[in-house]
Amino acid sequence: MEKITSLRGMRDILPPEVYSWQFIEKTAREVFESFGYEEIRTPILEETALFQRGIGEGTDIVNKEMYTFTDKGGRSVTMRPEGTAPIVRSYIENNLGVDGQMVKLYYIGPMFRSERPQKGRSRQFYQVGVEAIGSTSPYADAEAMLAMATFFARLGLDDFKVKLCSLGCSGDKEKFTAALRKYLKPESSRLCDDCKVRVEKNVLRVLDCKVESCKTLLVDSPKTKDFLCSSCAENYKKVKDLLSSYGIDFREDAGLVRGLDYYTSTVFEVTHQALGSQDAIAAGGRYDNLIADFGGKKNGAFGFAVGIDRLLLALSSKGSLKAPGKNKTDLYIATTGEDVYEEAFKNAVALRQKGVSCEIDLQGRSLKAQMRNANKRDATYVAIFGSEELKKNEVVLKDMKTSEQRNIKISDLAKVVKNV
Repeated sequence: MEKITSLRGMRDILPPEVYSWQFIEKTAREVFESFGYEEIRTPILEETALFQRGIGEGTDIVNKEMYTFTDKGGRSVTMRPEGTAPIVRSYIENNLGVDGQMVKLYYIGPMFRSERPQKGRSRQFYQVGVEAIGSTSPYADAEAMLAMATFFARLGLDDFKVKLCSLGCSGDKEKFTAALRKYLKPESSRLCDDCKVRVEKNVLRVLDCKVESCKTLLVDSPKTKDFLCSSCAENYKKVKDLLSSYGIDFREDAGLVRGLDYYTSTVFEVTHQALGSQDAIAAGGRYDNLIADFGGKKNGAFGFAVGIDRLLLALSSKGSLKAPGKNKTDLYIATTGEDVYEEAFKNAVALRQKGVSCEIDLQGRSLKAQMRNANKRDATYVAIFGSEELKKNEVVLKDMKTSEQRNIKISDLAKVVKNV
């Protein structure tokens, strides 16, 4: 029979690697909740129209990368390729901002894109992100980015670079788009085949192109900063001043537009040199029009996402990931034979109910093999249940660090092992 393996671009996360993932997630929850964010969990499957309208039909994500199919009800559905659109949909559907209060949410979970697997990006990849809805203040931009920087610092990540830009309001963006198209059209023969289409359908996506000839052509192209209205320019300056005053180093990048159409005003991207050419570990920005585009009341919003896969690669390259390993086993229960096993098993169940981390052999192995397994499991103590000791309601307790052994009452096991 042919062996079934995981799909290309999908992978298992096994022990002990999974403990690093748990540490990342635990740290994210602690940091983001300290900034007032609350966790939200949205479905993995959404209507395709959500992403077409939100991300933009001219983007590579929608045109080339989404896992989209028709379900049994004849509906076009898509496995979520990013986290913001589902959260905005949930925000509107569940009236989360009905009282006019800020809504600050964070999420952790898998995303799906049918693209060529690459370093740090599988077809199923994982993100942690935040969305702050209800303010157009530059302080909201700065606070979210400070939350991100605090998260990185808590993990021990350094040497990351922040690229920053402003796309301006909708009017600024429209003027810039028109100028860019006017600049590129006479030079379209020098563009790659994809960008020739982008010039007509979604010209901002040309700025995302990695083809060298397209990048060269963009060197002298119009820049977003030249199209900012006075209000947007002032807002952008305030964001930069706030970031500088709180120690977040950044470099302005006039070609940064991000790969999703909903962004306006501030956009940013975080990179790390350890990841090579695919060096982005986080990105985000402001999306003040998206809620209205989905049928809600127009409201300011800012968010970002961090790629956990790539974050782990960056941390591992620096040797700075101090994730704890598997929780230590307090007690391993070993038995000398079948005649005492039922009593030993009963005590294992009772000890767990008292909060003792406890394991017992389930494979009928010899006492010697059980002791080897206890050592492998890094147990603090081993309680040996033997027939003679059991007659006196005792066990032999071995301290695995000192190798000291002593007889204690079974009723004292929890107190001695865990002080409970």
